Amino acid sequence: MNPRLENAGLDAWLVRLFDDIDEANMNWITALVQDCERAFGTHLTDLVPSYTTLLVQFDPFTLDHGEARRLLQSLLARLTPLEDNSQDEVKILPVWYHPSVGPDLARLEQHTRLSTERIIELHSGHTYRVFALGFAPGFAFMGTLPAALETPRHNSPRPRVPAGSVALAGRQTSAYPNTTPGGWNLMGRTPARLFNPASQNLSLLRVGDRVRFEPISQGEFERLGGDTTSMEA
Repeated sequence: MNPRLENAGLDAWLVRLFDDIDEANMNWITALVQDCERAFGTHLTDLVPSYTTLLVQFDPFTLDHGEARRLLQSLLARLTPLEDNSQDEVKILPVWYHPSVGPDLARLEQHTRLSTERIIELHSGHTYRVFALGFAPGFAFMGTLPAALETPRHNSPRPRVPAGSVALAGRQTSAYPNTTPGGWNLMGRTPARLFNPASQNLSLLRVGDRVRFEPISQGEFERLGGDTTSMEA
């Protein structure tokens, strides 16, 4: 690790911790998030972690830009990663995998040369880390997808992807929190509410979380309040 500080305006510094995306990065980035919360205190306005970086935003009226830089340098000098959290809680997202709500299952079969059953087995048999939140409120970029499932996103996004749609693109996977345009490969749908403006945390998933997808039947999906409205490929 060779951390670098990049000027991101009068009220922010971008801490670039790594050059490559790796699941192991999260233990370092999450540690820095916690250190910044303690060290900046009331001066802190926002922290935006991502795959390799952490954006630190502060109140420029109460903390000088140079002081913020020196504070970050001090934190980085003694930064140590959090212990591996492989035994921590795994958040489970139930998924109804089916062509009616996962119209790209056939496309995935063709690209990966795997059966739908094997695709579902691989996708649901892996535990993912949340690398970043973005694109839409509550949209969690999760990885790393098993190499056998790696599939490019669509060249042209769909104008409407239903809320709860579970999808993959490249070596990442996610679930759409709300109905939005989207170009990822749709595999199924979760009844879980991924973004709730009325809740304290807003997003069900947070950066650093460990997540697993659990296959469920259509009946269980409906019982949990899932929308079975089908969509075309």
